[in-house]
Amino acid sequence: MKIVVLDDYQRVARTYGPFDSLAGAEVEVVHEHIADPGELAAALRGAEVVVAMRERTPFRSFDKLPDLRLLVTTGMVNAAIDLAAAAAHGVTVCGTEPAGSGYANTAELTWALILAVQRHVVTEDRAVREGRWQTTVGTDLAGSTLGVLGLGRLGTQVARVGQAFGMRVIAWSQNLTPERAAEGGATYVSKDELFATSDVLTVHLKLSRRTTGLIGAAELAAMKPSAVLVNTSRGPIVDEAALVTALTAGTIAGAGLDVFDVEPLPAGHPLRDAPNTVLLPHIGYVTDAGYRAMYEQAVEDIRAWQAGAPVRVLTP
Repeated sequence: MKIVVLDDYQRVARTYGPFDSLAGAEVEVVHEHIADPGELAAALRGAEVVVAMRERTPFRSFDKLPDLRLLVTTGMVNAAIDLAAAAAHGVTVCGTEPAGSGYANTAELTWALILAVQRHVVTEDRAVREGRWQTTVGTDLAGSTLGVLGLGRLGTQVARVGQAFGMRVIAWSQNLTPERAAEGGATYVSKDELFATSDVLTVHLKLSRRTTGLIGAAELAAMKPSAVLVNTSRGPIVDEAALVTALTAGTIAGAGLDVFDVEPLPAGHPLRDAPNTVLLPHIGYVTDAGYRAMYEQAVEDIRAWQAGAPVRVLTP
C-alpha cells in the first residue's frame, strides 16, 4: 500500500506520526506544495492513501486519481475537499480532531497578531536591528472595543482574553443570539454596529458559500480609520483586493493575517507591500501539540480503514 503525505513543509510528519508502524506500507512524504493539478496527479499515481494537511491542497475531482481509496485530512472540516465527488468515486474521507486544548493554538496566535499590529512589534524589531529607537506609537487595548465575527468555540476563547485585557467585547454572526453572545462573554450587536464600533475586528467563521466575501469594500469602509482587522480563519472570507485598497488608502489602520485566498501567498502579491500589516504563513494550528494530534490520528485513521472500520469519517 502506497501512502503519500502532502505539504510537510517543516519535514516533521514522520516525527509526529508513527507512519513507519503501518505494516506493508510504502510511505512517501512531499515537502513542497504542488499547485499544478497535473503534477499533483503524477505525484499521487499509485497511492491508495493520501494525507492532506488542512486546506493546502484542493481535491475537487478524483478522475485523475484512480488508485485513491482513502483521503485523510487534518481537521474535521476541509472546504478544499469535495466530499460528494469523493463518495461518488468510492474514496473514503477521514479527519482528525483538535488537540486536547481545543482551538487554543489558533486563539493564542490571534492575540499574537492583535498585539503585533497594535504595538507595531515587527516594525520596532526591524528598527532596533537597524540601529533606530522608538519609531512608532502603540495603541492601548484596555478600554477599546474587540469585535468578534463568529462566536463559536474559537471566538469565545478569543473573547475571554479580550475581557482579561479590559476590552469591551461585542460579537455578531448570522446565527448568533443575544443569549448565546452573553454566554460567550460578549454583547450581541448588529453587523453594522460590529464593523462601525470595533477597534479590533477578529474573524472566526467557517468558510462557506455564505461567508465567502462577507467582508468586502462596504464593510471595510464602515470601519473606523483607527481600527485593525485580524483574520486567522480563512482567507476568502475577506475580499483581498478590497482589503489592499483600504490599507493603502488608510481607511483602516492595519491588518494581521494568517490566512489568504491562495496559499502559499504568491510572490508579488499586493498584500506583501500593504502598509501596517503583519503576515503569517497560516500557522494558527501549527504547534507541537496540534501536529502531534493531527499526525497520530492520521495514522489511526489509516489503520482503522485497513481494518474495515474507518473512524472520523467525513460525509457530504
